Amino acid sequence: MTAKTKKAETGTHESDNPKQDPKDTSNRIKDPKDWTTGSEPMTGAQASYLKTLAEQAKDEDAFDPDLDKAEASQRIDALRKETGKD
Repeated sequence: MTAKTKKAETGTHESDNPKQDPKDTSNRIKDPKDWTTGSEPMTGAQASYLKTLAEQAKDEDAFDPDLDKAEASQRIDALRKETGKD
């Protein structure tokens, strides 16, 4: 049975996919303060990028290894604007 046949049998259509529904806002960008995992430690990727941006901005105080995910995201956004990477 092909995927098309299965869709036809179950009555589902590609337009039923919430990822393709333009009215579905569940996967939209959220403010970091609203993240459910925002209080977890920042990821390795965030730490690396934040360190790079802090060096480019010549702001050694911008990098703090104890930031959580939300704080790191906000600081990355600010440094991106400051360094013209926005």
